[in-house]
Amino acid sequence: MDVAVVIPVFNQAHYTRNCLDTLRAAGVAENSVLVVDNGSTDDTAACLAARPLVRVIRNDTNRGCGGAWNQGTQAGSATWTVLLNNDVLIPQGWLEGLRAFAEDEGFDVASPAICNGVKVDYDFPAYARQFMSRMQRVKRVGTASGVCFMVHERVFKAVGFFDEDRRLGGYEDDEFFRRCRQAGFRLGRTGRSFLHHFGSVTQKAMKADMRQPNASLGDREYYRQKYGLTWLKRRRARMTWGLQCARWRLSERWRYGCTLVSHREGGKFIWE
Repeated sequence: MDVAVVIPVFNQAHYTRNCLDTLRAAGVAENSVLVVDNGSTDDTAACLAARPLVRVIRNDTNRGCGGAWNQGTQAGSATWTVLLNNDVLIPQGWLEGLRAFAEDEGFDVASPAICNGVKVDYDFPAYARQFMSRMQRVKRVGTASGVCFMVHERVFKAVGFFDEDRRLGGYEDDEFFRRCRQAGFRLGRTGRSFLHHFGSVTQKAMKADMRQPNASLGDREYYRQKYGLTWLKRRRARMTWGLQCARWRLSERWRYGCTLVSHREGGKFIWE
């Protein structure tokens, strides 16, 4: 298989249903989609049973994001694996654009442009089509998003799979991207691909299940100590990242009138 799409889920069946519907409408083969159900207690099982071509791994308990990603990634032998949140909407051309960007420009890990927003109060299909046409030459090098990222099999062979340590809850993507950069792999975000992200639905569901809505899913101090991220290093990294994002935002807005990362608020796009 050339491309596999892995979607970890925990409850929130209506988001999973919408995600799978838009994947199918976008022409993504259902037998290339693998959903890892991390012990859902709602009607997720029924939702998935209604799609017999979609492959499903069912966990009795919640193994966390890293564990679910590993299960899905290792269940097949795809050249490219897309790790995708369930709280997203997918337009036509999403997968084709993402793969073309990675293969044409030599990226090992690739993410699409993203609009974050709790509501879709705009014509999503039309906007996505226009956006991908306008922004097809735009990229951000050195960055990727845990909401959706496509990884070539050579990356897993070199740096290993995802860290399943539950102390890293919420930081699994950042930790993996860090190892990729350290190994010299290229990460990038492209305007050739786009999606809408409703925002942290799975994490909110997990916190609700913990009955601690303000809890952290991971141990931030553990992650910092693991990589020697002192206060000074974190401050420098935040400053560097802030300046880079500002350069991207100003350049993209000046040339195209929009940016690769945005959120929808009050009926308007806020460019990031």
